[in-house]
Amino acid sequence: MANPWRGEVALVVDGVPHVMRLTLGSLAELEAGLESGSLVALVERFEGARFSSRDVLLLIVAGLRGGGWQGGAADLLAAEIEGGPMAAARAAAELLARAFMLPADADNG
Repeated sequence: MANPWRGEVALVVDGVPHVMRLTLGSLAELEAGLESGSLVALVERFEGARFSSRDVLLLIVAGLRGGGWQGGAADLLAAEIEGGPMAAARAAAELLARAFMLPADADNG
């Protein structure tokens, strides 16, 4: 069960439930893999619905790794995410929003 107060988001990969979370380490790993070079640019792409499938993949990998998963992007290329690409994109956006949500924002929904 994912705990939104900790910034966690649930995702089922190949029938196995996982809890994703963006830790400082996973954020640093994510930023290193971004072609745009910054987390701010990534947030702006998601806010403007201009994100790519690569953005979604990198966010999912970072979140899974922040949740303790030991895999990498190559492991997800052939994986089945419950709900398909749209569910993956929603989970990635939610993960990003929760990572940067202020506690007062969380109280308001």
